[in-house]
Amino acid sequence: MKRPLRDLKGVGEKTEKLFQKIGIRDTDDLLRYYPRTYDTYEEPMAVSEVEEGTLAAVRVSIVSGVYVNQVRNLQVVTVTAADASGRLPLTWFNMPYLKSTLKKGAVFVFRGRIVRKQGKLQMEHPEMFTPAAYEEVLHSLQPIYSLTAGLSNKTLVKLIKAVLREENLQMEYLPEELREQYHLADYNFAIRTIHFPDNREQLLTARRRLVFDEFLMFILAIQLLKEKTEEAPNAFPMKQTWTTEQMIENLPYKLTGAQLNAWHEIERDLSGQALMSRLVQGDVGSGKTILAFLAMVMTSENGCQAALMVPTEVLARQHFEAFQKLVREQGLACRAILLTGSHTAKEKRERYAMIASGEADIIIGTHALIQEKVTYQRLGLVITDEQHRFGVKQREALTTMGNPPNVLVMSATPIPRTLAIILYGDLDISVIDELPSRRLPIKNCVVGTSYRPKAYTFIEKQVREGRQAYIICPMVEESEGLDAENVLDYTAKLKGIFPKDIRIAYLHGKMKAKEKNQVMEAFAAGEIQILVSTTVVEVGVNVPNATVMMVENAERFGLAQLHQLRGRVGRGEYQSYCIFMQGNEVKETSKRLEILNKSNDGFYIAGEDLKLRGPGDLFGIRQSGLLEFKLGDIYNDADILKSASEAAGEILALDPDLSLPQHTLLREKLMSYMKDDLENLGL
Repeated sequence: MKRPLRDLKGVGEKTEKLFQKIGIRDTDDLLRYYPRTYDTYEEPMAVSEVEEGTLAAVRVSIVSGVYVNQVRNLQVVTVTAADASGRLPLTWFNMPYLKSTLKKGAVFVFRGRIVRKQGKLQMEHPEMFTPAAYEEVLHSLQPIYSLTAGLSNKTLVKLIKAVLREENLQMEYLPEELREQYHLADYNFAIRTIHFPDNREQLLTARRRLVFDEFLMFILAIQLLKEKTEEAPNAFPMKQTWTTEQMIENLPYKLTGAQLNAWHEIERDLSGQALMSRLVQGDVGSGKTILAFLAMVMTSENGCQAALMVPTEVLARQHFEAFQKLVREQGLACRAILLTGSHTAKEKRERYAMIASGEADIIIGTHALIQEKVTYQRLGLVITDEQHRFGVKQREALTTMGNPPNVLVMSATPIPRTLAIILYGDLDISVIDELPSRRLPIKNCVVGTSYRPKAYTFIEKQVREGRQAYIICPMVEESEGLDAENVLDYTAKLKGIFPKDIRIAYLHGKMKAKEKNQVMEAFAAGEIQILVSTTVVEVGVNVPNATVMMVENAERFGLAQLHQLRGRVGRGEYQSYCIFMQGNEVKETSKRLEILNKSNDGFYIAGEDLKLRGPGDLFGIRQSGLLEFKLGDIYNDADILKSASEAAGEILALDPDLSLPQHTLLREKLMSYMKDDLENLGL
């Protein structure tokens, strides 16, 4: 039974608030807060074998006194230790009490990061074990969790252990024959083992079961949503109009064959008897937006309202301006308005009134479009991107007088078709698989870190020619034990490298929405020349003037995600470039990045990426932000996704509404999943 966190020993108001920050409200959430990685305690090595930049364990004896120096506001403790092969200085920060433990001649196992200071290797801030205590953790996998300031890994480990000890865990909800058929571990074994595995094999077994569950719940939920949609007749059947034909004729460019095919499918759906639920899948830059605009105009011409919802205010404003330009150029009769969270209360009231009266027939905006205060007069079409797929609640919020609208979802994530059919089981799929001929292909290169100064020179040259650049880092701020570039330090470093007149700013997900908007707007307006960012720009904004995308530690991103990032450049008339900076020299990494170097085709890249990463690539990099499952990754775990889809099909064929006794627990689990997780997945 789940309990509030406050019921646990050691959790007071302050700790409870910290847990809420990372989305943990009760013991269920705690058990499903899975480790982001695991630390393996290896055999100690000889001092002479330690290498700079690695995490190492050494068994040594203390051979010097203990020195405590005050450096600015830090107390630095240093001592020298040695084994038969050499000596190694050790340092700790703000731990003066170690003086009483570190006695000359004592033998310890120290484990920490090896750094080079003044030309010499030393170990910084190591953990300390007696040889017997180290023997106990040797070869074990210790969980490492994502944290927030004020919350330690130790606290999480302690609480999870306490809950696992006390809880009568869940009843097994998957029928036994299903578990046998798909070689799945027992749920309670899986939940214990994912946190505290004895070895890698056990961990893979536990992870497989939990990933299977995530996918199964998702697919069952999608299938149930689909049934609801399929039963709904189209309350807004539309007639095809000449206006859209004339628009296509008058555009300053020709639509590609793939765009025209997709448009005819949309047109056919909108004028059909059944409600439209369609996904348009097209690579970055394939021209999906114009199809959205055509569908909105067709809706407006038929006396209905159309809403376009996007993830950021900057993008909403850009779409609004682009649509208004189209209305002017083509002499259309639509009345479009923009609705975002940052409008004042008065502006919102005015817009709500225009929507409710039907005066506005095209509404473009962010999540503000589905707030409870928005009442539509005759909403016939809703267009969203993949990040805002609609769940039951939102669909209900968008019904006009009980009539659900037609739904069109746009996706730039290159998912191989076999997986797309499973993930978007409730939608028909159109694919735009050719790029407009007017686009210049992006020039790519994969380089090591020694190339960095050259890259900076190249970026400066582009800026001097009036262009702009993105630089992507994998982290927001420095993180213990992770050797990767981070946005805040990197921005400070760049400001010291580039001339003062080049304006550099940063952007990351932890910033307030208002700050993010200001930075993106300044970048879009050309007031910032270099933007250092995490992957928040992946779902971004159209800056045709940006011509360079440089990605630091490219090996830390999935290929699909790197391809999405690359799509931020090459949107204007200028030649664009993408520099993938590889932070390690691992051969497999080079092989993966080489796929990107060779091709700009997202679907080809996704397919090749799948071939390269076998199932069981446990620490595979998370791919794009699409459908953020807690553990599962649609690329790494494609085989499990297919099995879960098969299983869902078998279950529903036997028992369409899960009413048989053997599915009672599964049904309960699914209902709670649909309430919590689908909301988190934006569904």
